[in-house]
Amino acid sequence: MKDHTAPLPQSRPPMQISDTDFRLMVEAVTDYAIFLLDPNGFIETWNEGARILKGYERDEVLGRHFSIFYPPELLARKWPEHELEQALATGRFEDEGWRLRKDGTRFWASIVITRVLDEQGALRGFSKITRDLSERRRQDELLRSSEERFRLLVEGVKDYAIFMLDPSGHIASWNLGAQKTKGYEASEIIGKHFSVFYPPEVAARGWPEQELRLALRDGRMEDEGWRVRKDGSRFWASVVITALYDTSGRHRGFAKVTRDLTERRRVSSLEDEGRRVATFLAMLGHELRNPLAPISNAMALLARGPSDTRIVEKVRDTVVRQLKQLTRLVDDLLDVSRITSGKIHLEAKPVRLRDAANQAMESIQPMCGTKSQTLRFEAAADPWVIGDQARIVQVISNLLNNASKFTPIEGHIELRLAINGALAEISVRDNGPGVPVPDLKRIFDLFAQGDQDVARTQGGLGLGLSLVQQLVTLQGGTVSAFSSGKKGEGAEFLVQFPVTAAPVTADQDHEDDARGRRILVVDDNRDSAETMQLLLEALGYEATVAYDGVTGLDAIKSQSPDVVLLDIGLPGLSGIEVAKRVKVEVHQQPTLIAVTGYGQESDRDTSYDAGFFAHLTKPVALEQLQSLLDRVLPIDPPRAP
Repeated sequence: MKDHTAPLPQSRPPMQISDTDFRLMVEAVTDYAIFLLDPNGFIETWNEGARILKGYERDEVLGRHFSIFYPPELLARKWPEHELEQALATGRFEDEGWRLRKDGTRFWASIVITRVLDEQGALRGFSKITRDLSERRRQDELLRSSEERFRLLVEGVKDYAIFMLDPSGHIASWNLGAQKTKGYEASEIIGKHFSVFYPPEVAARGWPEQELRLALRDGRMEDEGWRVRKDGSRFWASVVITALYDTSGRHRGFAKVTRDLTERRRVSSLEDEGRRVATFLAMLGHELRNPLAPISNAMALLARGPSDTRIVEKVRDTVVRQLKQLTRLVDDLLDVSRITSGKIHLEAKPVRLRDAANQAMESIQPMCGTKSQTLRFEAAADPWVIGDQARIVQVISNLLNNASKFTPIEGHIELRLAINGALAEISVRDNGPGVPVPDLKRIFDLFAQGDQDVARTQGGLGLGLSLVQQLVTLQGGTVSAFSSGKKGEGAEFLVQFPVTAAPVTADQDHEDDARGRRILVVDDNRDSAETMQLLLEALGYEATVAYDGVTGLDAIKSQSPDVVLLDIGLPGLSGIEVAKRVKVEVHQQPTLIAVTGYGQESDRDTSYDAGFFAHLTKPVALEQLQSLLDRVLPIDPPRAP
């Protein structure tokens, strides 16, 4: 079957276009004013678009100079002549600006003037094409005005820091709120990287860059945290960072809005603190009544008259046990007060963690024993650290106490020492109920405790773990808590200190041979002095007593004791005055230990300034006293010559 469809022509001969065709084409254009100027700028042609745009009929404009379209301010600058000069020199001239219609109204024109040469290269004149861009300019002006109003709005906001970052995080704009919040003038900060607002420890871990990555990934990022002003002061900030894109989808940077929430956070903190203090006072009353009740009962038993040995022993054990509990509560309260006021005194000496761990375990064994708990100690290494041994013992004791408190009967507690790189590690793990994961964030807060039943079977003031964290931090260490929150999987507390080399121990045999175990007790409270004397003698020391400052000073001179347990508030001469006179008047000076009811840090500082070796607050725990005496006196009596 034949295909009768005629083939499409692939091309056609070029049409012969005359000058008339060109003229008709140009004259038919209505959107552009197209006309010809002679070499001097006089109008020679005029199309329909020129008539519509400019308002002149052909016979009104032909032969006139094209400067009639220019407003007076451009004529004064001889702008029409300048345009022709530029077109003649370069072949072409472009411009945008105000032009005039016949009726005197203005329109915004885009103009192109092109040099026209004849076949011999001589100047024939100039073609001029004009387009009315008034509507586009109006839209641009509306947009610019809108942007200007928005800019003024943003720049005028005082309560929020609103500024723009380029894609790399450098500051590109700055409003009044940013200046007020952060303290920088625009000229000081534009061009700098926004990480300048972050505390050094936050910037060091790359958080500013991470914020931008999150904003780029998710479109926006919100955060709250500490930020830094120009003067170095910190404020609590709420931050929103939003990624910005142009109409083509190209990333242009970030908008950053920051609000200072320091005052709101302070009020919230005060409210939280008020609630915590109210809870704490309720707990304190509960915890103080607990030991007072059995002590009261024990005293009532003794007050009934002669008792058999079994009752006396029971009363004695009860009073001793409950006094230890009261002493621990008071000591914890005083320690919190000293730490929060920045007045705690810490030694910085080599400490063998194995020794500190052993002391802590001795103090916790009775508590574990009452609950039939297994306490296991493992030392994968024998680390030494720089710190205050008594406070490190306190840290380990508090962690063990906390583990025992929350571990059920017949539970298991593990204390482990290790070295991990440059860090010495102390780990306390138990198999108790663990810590709910949300509570891990606040477990070291003051007065914070896990949920307890109405009976408060675990007890406590919520001070122990807070003390642990603060004491560890003050000694250059860190403490962390880990728990799955599942019953039976318990919790682990990990303390890390920078490890140090073990000290070289000098041979002190000759010195120890020369040292005795003579202790003088100076206290105006006779019961306190005499019971302390009996206690020291029971421990194997040779103890004597004086009851005022003058007698105490004379006894120091005549008896040459090795250690003096010296009360501060003495009649005649205070303990501080006795210590100062001992410095001047006694050749072989004894070790002075303050034993007093004054326990403020200022009292301790006064004691140390006067020459005391240590400052103990009444009532003194036997373990604490024994540990201190072991440090300053030989454990065994001196050998006979």
